[in-house]
Amino acid sequence: MTIQWFPGHMAKARRQVTEKLALIDVVIELLDARLPLSSRNPMIDEIVSEKPRLILLNKADLADEKATEDWMGYFRGLGIRTLPIDALSGKGVNKLPDLCRELASDMLAKRAEKGMQARAIRIMILGIPNVGKSSLINRLSKRAVAQTGDRPAVTKAQQWVKMGDTLELLDTPGILWPKFEDQMVGLRLAASGAIKDELIDFTEIALFVIAYMMHYYPERLVERFKLKALPADKVAMLEEIGKKRGCLISGGEIDYDKAGEIFLRELRSGKLGRVTLERPIDWEMDEPIGKPITFPE
Repeated sequence: MTIQWFPGHMAKARRQVTEKLALIDVVIELLDARLPLSSRNPMIDEIVSEKPRLILLNKADLADEKATEDWMGYFRGLGIRTLPIDALSGKGVNKLPDLCRELASDMLAKRAEKGMQARAIRIMILGIPNVGKSSLINRLSKRAVAQTGDRPAVTKAQQWVKMGDTLELLDTPGILWPKFEDQMVGLRLAASGAIKDELIDFTEIALFVIAYMMHYYPERLVERFKLKALPADKVAMLEEIGKKRGCLISGGEIDYDKAGEIFLRELRSGKLGRVTLERPIDWEMDEPIGKPITFPE
């Protein structure tokens, strides 16, 4: 299955972002800590250009802590400041205003030298759908100014959000890209919930995640589904999940799609523990873990 999703409002959102960029002092790039590169729009460098930038690894509470440290090291190597946060609980968010002021220090100094009146630092928050932008804005503003929801494409228009006299934030709709050149990127995004469930194959996505977890987190699968031992392969593992969750159809056969959907919901809610779906090394492998297979008819 090839996953593609680029609704018309996303093309419009990209145009709006580009038009507003001249007003922006600092760009905040919000990524999913469980899949930082896969949740990073490849057009971002082209769009943002030389603007000071800060990467926030959101949903860090759901991600493997060691893997998050590895990703922070990766982005440090690119010269980009990085901060892990959890927008829902607020963990790490209190550090954001100071980091923004630090990144905007050159702009503030130039305005002061010219005798210009002080103004709020203007921040643009960019990220793909369902990465947590609205939750972050609500947390920063300490009020519900942005609509939230555990589904993609909740935010449909840009809005400015004032934070006292020091910061102004521009919320933007999530922007996916027209085509996933790497099929693994589409699989990871689908697993995280960044793509509408109506557009994905639960069985294929679940098999991808199961294969990855059998390599990195086998004990989580054994513990969560109360198994005596890890099955031989990912299809057998999905069958075990189906049996444990009562996903049976006539004749006692497994309803793979239903089992896959239940598995993905447990993954997204954190019931499988802190799981990261990619590591920097995964992008260097010729044969990525979890590579899709043709599922038997």
